[in-house]
Amino acid sequence: MSKDNIVIREIGPNDNSGIEQVIRACFHEFNIPLEGTAYTDPETKQIFQAYQNTNDVYFVIEADGEILGGVGLKPLAGFETTVCEIQKMYFSSKIRGKGYGKLLFSKCLEAAKSLGYKQCYIESSTQLKAAIHIYETHGFKHLDKALGDTGHFSCGVWMLKDL
Repeated sequence: MSKDNIVIREIGPNDNSGIEQVIRACFHEFNIPLEGTAYTDPETKQIFQAYQNTNDVYFVIEADGEILGGVGLKPLAGFETTVCEIQKMYFSSKIRGKGYGKLLFSKCLEAAKSLGYKQCYIESSTQLKAAIHIYETHGFKHLDKALGDTGHFSCGVWMLKDL
């Protein structure tokens, strides 16, 4: 896999299975609780369909037709008009540590601004230290409790950033 083969694009209707496999593999690799997380979230099986509104987007990264990761954003439940939530940011071990996560995350933040959101919220698990570091370096601040009603009760890290 070379940089020339890497494509970042919006999710398509044939990408559901590929991104679902990446997401589920990360849960087992990092020993993240399955209940109360994206693992059991019904959207994980049909991410393309879940991100088809005018105020949300999901990006995937692929190489040679293989989905290697993704990240999306949509309105945070309870704060729909001004706060978005960055969701389901997971990457295959094949591309971790090569800067693609930061690149895709930055693209997601740009999309949040262009969609008119004022703040961006993230929930994560303490096991995902590299992801949390990316959030911190992009100016996200830790919160003492969750915002909104995501249904992801097993996430123990909550962060917010003004856009």
